[in-house]
Parts: sequence; C-alpha cells; structure tokens
Amino acid sequence: MTLEQFRASLSQDAPPDLPPPLLGLWYDARGDWEQAHKTVQDDPSANSAWVHAYLHRKEGDIGNAHYWYRRAGKPPCAETLEREWEQIAGALLAAG
Repeated sequence: MTLEQFRASLSQDAPPDLPPPLLGLWYDARGDWEQAHKTVQDDPSANSAWVHAYLHRKEGDIGNAHYWYRRAGKPPCAETLEREWEQIAGALLAAG
C-alpha cells in the first residue's frame, strides 16, 4: 500500500486490514485518539512504540512521549505533528 492509498482509505467507514502501528495512525487521522492509543498500547513492537510516542506528543504529554521514543529506538521528533504522522506512515508502509 502506498501513502496515497493509505490516505484514501481514511474515507472508508472501516479500516483496511492493517498491522497495529498503521491501524493506530489510521484511527488517529480519523480523529479517534483513544482508539489509536488503544490499538498500539499493548502491541510490543518498536513500530507501535513509535506511534505511541507520536500519540503522546500529540496529547501534550512530552515526558511520556520521550519514554516511548526511547522504546522505539527513535529520537524525539521536532517536526510538526502532521509531518511526523506522514513520516511514520511512510516509513511503515515502505517497510511493508
């Protein structure tokens, strides 16, 4: 799936079949932070930790976000939230 296809899926009523990190980004882009957080919260992967970090940054809980960036092995992001979402989605989609 390309980033453009992923974005296009946001207009659907239900998400496509996606792994938890991308599903979390899908729900976030649809304005459902709670479902996005729930989706990645219990997934132990580094990619879910990355999305988890982004979500806590978006929430304004920077300390918690930094914890999750460390768990993901990623540096804290200084980009806009929109740009970070795009970077994470692009990287996850490219990794397949």
